[in-house]
Amino acid sequence: MKSAFLKSGHLPTLISCFLYFDFSFAVWVLLGPMAVLIASDLNLDAGQKGLMVAVPVLAGALLRIVNGVLVGQWKPWMTGIVMQLVVIAGLIAAWMLGISSFHQVLLLGVVLGVAGASFAIALPMVSYWYPPEHQGTALGLAGAGNSGTVFASLFAPAVALALGWRNVLGLAALPLIAVFLLFAFAAKDSPNCPPKKPLADYARLLNRADSWWLMFFYGVCFGGFVGLSSFLPIYFHDQYGLSPVTAGYFTAACVFAGSFARPFGGYLADRIGGTRALAVVYAIVALVLVTVSESVLPAPAALAVLILGMATLGMGNGAVFQLVPQRFQSDVGLMTGLVGMTGGVGGFYLAASLGYAKQFTGSYAFGFMVFAALSLIAWAGISSVRPRWRREASGMALVRI
Repeated sequence: MKSAFLKSGHLPTLISCFLYFDFSFAVWVLLGPMAVLIASDLNLDAGQKGLMVAVPVLAGALLRIVNGVLVGQWKPWMTGIVMQLVVIAGLIAAWMLGISSFHQVLLLGVVLGVAGASFAIALPMVSYWYPPEHQGTALGLAGAGNSGTVFASLFAPAVALALGWRNVLGLAALPLIAVFLLFAFAAKDSPNCPPKKPLADYARLLNRADSWWLMFFYGVCFGGFVGLSSFLPIYFHDQYGLSPVTAGYFTAACVFAGSFARPFGGYLADRIGGTRALAVVYAIVALVLVTVSESVLPAPAALAVLILGMATLGMGNGAVFQLVPQRFQSDVGLMTGLVGMTGGVGGFYLAASLGYAKQFTGSYAFGFMVFAALSLIAWAGISSVRPRWRREASGMALVRI
């Protein structure tokens, strides 16, 4: 099975896309691990802290649509080259010019959002290389690049304490430059890339109910993952009084679980079907969020529960992208952008709502409870579409849906 997978696609492209995705995600959530230090330096309130870490998520969400369109027009390789150069230039400019106000931090967040939009480039680039029976595994491996958030949580707070958080921005550009060179020379567009389509043709996808279902499903899975990845350093610091570095370590443990569960989620979806896997995911996520919202757990117990929740969300991310090429085989590029956008929107909502819940109610409970309700709605949704999707996929050999 392993040999068949390795022979079925293009390994240098898979590795390049994983690393591109990995370090881009580290940069995308960079403000989260440093949020406590930035907030103290710039005198930000709870709502501003939530918005600060949520803006890169929203910018990345919206730019995924742009990248989805560009992948269809320019193909993935050229789109990836341009977007990587934008992020590298933006980080170097922010480091050289300096950041001294809340509004400048928000502008930086928009630049970091370009890195988050790498999702809509790396995943279709890999998807075009692999046949349907290996889509879940291939996209799960490429999508495990969201493990970059682990590196940000582990190293950014300590480096920021030692050298200053503004210098972290300049240092972050260095690995991006190395990955850019690898991507430029090792990654290749698949000969199976679909032909260029008129821009007006993309609107037809939004007329299909299945598009909206997949967008919503990912909005909960990935929105929960990236929203918590960005906000947990603030949560652990405010809720339990942990230092910025310790809060970063706690967050890194959660993000590690979610990132490395993603390939397993894709593999599991290949074996038992993406819809069945997602039904279990949403039920567990709802239970985890309700438990955390009660705010009665000591820090180690809260960490354990959140690790379980993040691992489950990671598996859900892999399962959703097992379904995308099954339902939209000739439109993977644009659907990756659309689905990825709603994942980012979900993350923006969760991070921002937690900040404002704390500011206006004195507790994070309301923010967690609303997202738990969204998880239950997603559970009901996947249960309702599953019979039809399985009927329509019954004639496709080796594909489980």
